Amino acid sequence: MYEIFEHTADLGLRILAPDLPTLLAEAAEAMFAAMLENIARVRPQQARRFQLRAESYEDLLHDWLAELLYTFHTERMLFCRFQATVNDMAMEASAWGEPADAARHLVELELKAVTYHRLKVEPTPDGWLAEVIIDT
Repeated sequence: MYEIFEHTADLGLRILAPDLPTLLAEAAEAMFAAMLENIARVRPQQARRFQLRAESYEDLLHDWLAELLYTFHTERMLFCRFQATVNDMAMEASAWGEPADAARHLVELELKAVTYHRLKVEPTPDGWLAEVIIDT
């Protein structure tokens, strides 16, 4: 489950999930859902694999979202489905999507960069919580 909150001129995402891999997958979905008019129009036609290693869970979330955003900016790839596994501070993930098509995909919000401002990833009694701010 995720929600979008406003933060000055930026975009804030708050994600709650039962476990860390689900949290990372839902954070990616939240980012693309915030960017697009309708994420349901993105078809999961192509799979991309990602491998990341970080010093902390905050760095892992930051780097994961930054890598997806970089792929969008450089290749115009939109993603709609995500799966992740985490072992210690290493992550293997897959994202499914397709190249942006102006006839079907309306990018409502141009996202520039994932920030470290107020970034947090922490366990809770019910699972995991993350908050991240993205420059718009």
